[in-house]
Amino acid sequence: MDTPSNDSHHSTLIAACVWLAEGQSSQRDMLVSLQSLKIQSQQPFGIIASHRHDRPEIFEFADVVFREPLEPATKKDEQAVIEPTVPRWQFVLEQAQKRQAKVLLTGRNGIDYEMHRKKFEAAGIRLLTGATSVAALQSIEDKFSFMKHCHAHDIPVAEAWRFDNIEDLESLLDKHGHQPLCVKPVTGIFAQGFWRLDTGKATQDQYDDFEHLYFTTAKKIHYKQFINAYKNSQMVHDRPIPMLLMPYLSGQEYSIDVLCEYGEVLAAVTRHKTGKIQHIGYEQPVMDVVIPLIKAFGCDGIVSVQTKADDEGQHRVLEINSRPSGGIGYTAHSGLDLTQVGFAYWLGFTDKPTLKDSTHKISPCQIRAITTSVRVEETIAG
Repeated sequence: MDTPSNDSHHSTLIAACVWLAEGQSSQRDMLVSLQSLKIQSQQPFGIIASHRHDRPEIFEFADVVFREPLEPATKKDEQAVIEPTVPRWQFVLEQAQKRQAKVLLTGRNGIDYEMHRKKFEAAGIRLLTGATSVAALQSIEDKFSFMKHCHAHDIPVAEAWRFDNIEDLESLLDKHGHQPLCVKPVTGIFAQGFWRLDTGKATQDQYDDFEHLYFTTAKKIHYKQFINAYKNSQMVHDRPIPMLLMPYLSGQEYSIDVLCEYGEVLAAVTRHKTGKIQHIGYEQPVMDVVIPLIKAFGCDGIVSVQTKADDEGQHRVLEINSRPSGGIGYTAHSGLDLTQVGFAYWLGFTDKPTLKDSTHKISPCQIRAITTSVRVEETIAG
């Protein structure tokens, strides 16, 4: 692992630090927000970032940076340093204590840290994993368990039927093939493995395989082609992948960024997309589903929720991501930067936010994401 850098920014006057561990796609934007918070609040707190890889475009916005140690399962990663190491959570805990970190947002490895929550609490570190128990995080990650937990708490959720082999799939299609359907893995991110199944019902049994291949962003495949691919897959044979068959919901999909504490929503921003435009605001019918959902899973930290409306307009939960979304930076355009609101509170700079007060600060707006670039100097691992 690399030694910390940028120590010249880490003044002895700093009384506390926040630590953002490796995330999926939002770490850089959150660090930018935290640097702005430092200026606006005039509070001398330090900002630490860590990642498995050398990511200068992320690290440039931190005061202190660390390379996270590898876990045994990732030692084949060619971009990372291969060496015997302590577990990631232990390394982070030890360094966090040395750096007087008071808040740690764990990003993509929440369960690893959650297993050792008591150690972080004993060190006076506010641990943010997305929930407060391993069981809750596992239920969030497993989409079938997630659905059952939602049912148990009377939360509108997208229906799903699990299949583990071709016999299960064919049986489910015989039973549910009269309606629009889709499939996705029981666990996964970034829509990997998601496909709409063309059953031909909506087009009088007219379908076009080349159309499905040509318009790949539609994520659509004829159900017979999917059956054939699944049945003859060497990958599935070698490493069975639990999947879900689900009704395809035709309504508007929403992404909701949520600041929460022990199951209570403190602030939230909703967004939906039309074409290339993101619509940012606060939609109460969506939040009527999200608020009890956050309570049911005891969510804690900054999480994201996906919902989609059915044919009758009922918003149904698709999933919770127990970490900030890739679009968390969009919330700043609404006048309510959730990163700043959350960390200002956890650092003790502000009182506990309330959903009512937070909502009043939101100015609905439309935004367009753009692609930018940063120069990355060539580095050699090791």
